[in-house]
Order: sequence, then structure tokens, then C-alpha cells
Amino acid sequence: MRIVRDRMKRRPAPETRADAVRAIIDEVRRDGDAAVIRLTGRFDGVEIGQGSLRVDPHEVRAAVDALEAELLAGLRAAIENVRHVAEAQLREPTAVELPDGQRVKVSEVPVRRAGIYVPGGRAPYPSTVVMGAVAARVAGVPQVAVCAPPGRDGRLHPVTLAACALCDVVGEVYRMGGAQAIAAFAHGTESVRPMDVIVGPGNAWVTEAKRQVFGEVGIDGLAGPSELAVLASPGADPELIALDLLAQAEHGEDSPLWLVSTDAELGEEVVAAVERLAPERPSATDAELMVVPARDLQQALRFVDMIAPEHLQLVGDHAERLAGSVMRAGCIFVGAGAATAFGDYVAGSNHVLPTGGAARFASGLGVSTFRRRMAHVSLPGEAPARLAPAGAALARAEGFPVHAESMERRA
Repeated sequence: MRIVRDRMKRRPAPETRADAVRAIIDEVRRDGDAAVIRLTGRFDGVEIGQGSLRVDPHEVRAAVDALEAELLAGLRAAIENVRHVAEAQLREPTAVELPDGQRVKVSEVPVRRAGIYVPGGRAPYPSTVVMGAVAARVAGVPQVAVCAPPGRDGRLHPVTLAACALCDVVGEVYRMGGAQAIAAFAHGTESVRPMDVIVGPGNAWVTEAKRQVFGEVGIDGLAGPSELAVLASPGADPELIALDLLAQAEHGEDSPLWLVSTDAELGEEVVAAVERLAPERPSATDAELMVVPARDLQQALRFVDMIAPEHLQLVGDHAERLAGSVMRAGCIFVGAGAATAFGDYVAGSNHVLPTGGAARFASGLGVSTFRRRMAHVSLPGEAPARLAPAGAALARAEGFPVHAESMERRA
């Protein structure tokens, strides 16, 4: 891990690949399945047969039987916990009767089709299947699809398939990844019907593709590299903090890490623990750890608010008391026991979270990502007569006299 002594500097602007991704999307829109297969060979070096983007449902179901008992239990625990938290997010319809007699009922309805993008790369990510598919099913989405990049043999990893089966996604599992998969989900091909919403993290190409198709479909957000900021105060265990930082470094060299502390001695102890533990943990990449000294907890809190990290851990009695004051973070983990790794898998919170500072305005993946609000308006009895004068005055002020007439006729 690379240690950087940072003085509360803002994050760099992300790189874009707009033109290349636009060409990929256009190619998929024009050539459908053939383009997805061709692009998969070009970018991933994987040959998949013509017409075989969809995984046979029998293969999906059979993958569950091949799981080791411990892994199967882990997946089931994750599914159950994520489901409980997702169910708590459901909202009942709200009806309001206003003084003039009109009634407005606001309800949430699910989208019809949702596509879950599951990244590939260094390992399979069944946990992302769980986070996306469970939230979509709880939201009431009737048609859920999953895609993931195929391995060198042209097949999806059995653990990913097993997670799909356990999350009740069997009929629409696709072996495709990258920007071409986002294009297929957005515009459809011969094998893939277009989605209403696309969710899930991915690399810079996937993120740029989601940005470009947004507006034609909904998306959960634009995910960048995974992030962790630890705000620590005296009393925190430096070795546990070091393990949490090294765990986050497993996501890749481009994962930003911050250690913010008012205690210089604690900061040095954490750095020493990182340097001692890292050589024995080769899966932790050479990610950059920015060590940020703070004059006091309020300055530390202002820095965290400025970067709006994806994950924020508050460790140490004084730091933990700041939990209610944090306004900008994707997910907050409070206390020595609350490692970010629990949130990645089994805590029940969702691990698809805003990155790159987007926690200033965006939320993590949840039931609301797959639902939209819809209002039902009724104006019985004398309500039109009571409302028409106010509505007509506003309409004429905006230059819409027929709007005014439409309301006045009801009076």
C-alpha cells in the first residue's frame, strides 16, 4: 500500500472514455447479438457461440447443488439479511384530502424490467447478484435479469449462477459484460429485451456506458472505484483499522483510502500496522492510503463531508459520537465491530453505493431504485369551482389561456 501524507486535498476528476463507449453502444444498437459477441471477443478475449448469450436455466439451477455447504449458508444469510432491510424500505400509498376538496393519492409502483450488472475481473461477485436482485424482487419488479462477463471458457462462474438461482433469477441470465452489456440491456438485441432500469457497479467503461444510456433507461448511479475513509480517535485499535484498509485495497489499486485522525500517534500506529501486515496479504493491492491529520474532530468531520466517501468508518469513542452529524457518506459503519466488510456481504445494508463524491446527492441501491412514485388526483363535488380561479390566474400569467379555460369550464 502506498502511504501519502495528504493535507485535505479534493479528489481528482475521473477519466472518461466517452467516444469509444459511444461507438460500442452504436455498434450494439445496429448489430444486436452479433455485436455483443464480437465485442466480447475483442475486449475480453472470450469466444462465445452465436445465439448463446443467455445461460440455460437448467445450468443456473444446477449450480446451487455444486456449492459447498459453507458458501451456500453464507449466500442464504446474505439474501435473508438484505431482504429484511429492503422490506423495511417499502412504503404504503399515502392519500391526502386538501381543504378545497381535491384528493391526491401518491403510491409507488415497480418498474417492469430491471437489469443487474455483475462485474467480473479478479473474481466472481455473487454478493452483487444478491444486492441487486433481492432489492428488485422486494420492490416488486416482475422481470429481473442478470449479466456478468464470461470467463475464458465462455461460461459464467458457477457461484454467480448459484446466486442467481437463489435470488429467483433463472430465465434471464446473460454471459456478457462491459459497455456492450449495458448497451444490450438499454436497447435490446435478438436475445435480450430492453430494461427499464439498469443497476450494478462496473469498471470505467461500464460506468461511462450507463451515463450515456441514462434517460433512455433509469440507472442507480455512476459507480467508480470502491472507497473507504476511516475517521479514528484515541481508543481505536490500529491493527483492526489496518486490516479494514487492507481489505478495501483488495478491490484494486485505484480504490481511494483515507485515514483521518486528530491523534498523530494513532495515525502512525495504523501506518506501521499496515506496513507490517501488508506483505502477508498479497490480495491487498498497492492502493493509495492518504493519511490526513486533523486539528480537531470538527475539522475531521468537515473533511469527510467534503470528500463524501462511499464507506465511512467511525472508530474510537469520540469519533463514534459523530455518527449523527455525518451528512455525506454512502454508508456509515460505527464502532470497532462494524467493519466495512460486513456491509459488503451479510450486514443487510446494500453494497452498491455512491462513489466519487456522489454521496453528496445520491443514495445506495435500494427498493426505491426500482420503484417510481405515481399520483392519482380526483376533484369531486365543488373542488373544481374552488380551485379554478387560482389555477386560471396562474395559467394566464404563464401565457396558457386554454389551460385556464379548461379549469374554468369545470367550475
